[in-house]
Amino acid sequence: MKAKILLVEDERDLSMIVCDTLRQQGYEVTAAYDGIEGLEKCKNNGADLIVADVMMPRLDGFSMAKEIRRISSNVPIIFLTAKSTIDDVEKGFEIGANDYLKKPFELRELLIRIKALLRNKSNQPSADQPYIIGEYLFDTGNQFLRYKNRELALSNIEARILEKLASNIGKTVDASELMIAVWGRDEISNRNSLHGYIHKLRRAFSLDSNISIINQRGFGYMLTIKNQ
Repeated sequence: MKAKILLVEDERDLSMIVCDTLRQQGYEVTAAYDGIEGLEKCKNNGADLIVADVMMPRLDGFSMAKEIRRISSNVPIIFLTAKSTIDDVEKGFEIGANDYLKKPFELRELLIRIKALLRNKSNQPSADQPYIIGEYLFDTGNQFLRYKNRELALSNIEARILEKLASNIGKTVDASELMIAVWGRDEISNRNSLHGYIHKLRRAFSLDSNISIINQRGFGYMLTIKNQ
């Protein structure tokens, strides 16, 4: 079946060029021209991947992505943006972006990134499965940890990192593999961010002393549970 791509871009000429290119590659493409229209089409038609501009009328890309993440935690999102400050990039990833592409961009690069994200998605389990981690329950679909009667909401990035670790309990997950799964690339800035998110996850598990996230220096991270 053809992968369904939703393109949300207010520059009509650029939208037409990108849509034509994607259709030539065999994708089923739906176009929207602002964030509100994009959100409506995502709700009504669904999408296997979303390519969205950040600066748009009526509803910007970041705000649209926040709403989409309430519908689906798994649909990959690539942001197109003329802005590329670290703050903007960090905000986008925290909301739930999978990749960033700075304007102007080469269509070939966009195609490469789309193929990579769709390939990663196809390799993931189709259903949102809960994990029992020590005394915690990790709800991957709703992105929260439950400890007895207490619930802790996780950010999209925290949930994606934890899902990768939880599916490999007792095994070291390469840091590069984690970064590619979350941000689509292995970069120095992402390594620093990854360490920060691991620190947040360790705090989240502080109520169960049997749970540890170990830094295997030079390799990656391992989620471990004593007596299991």
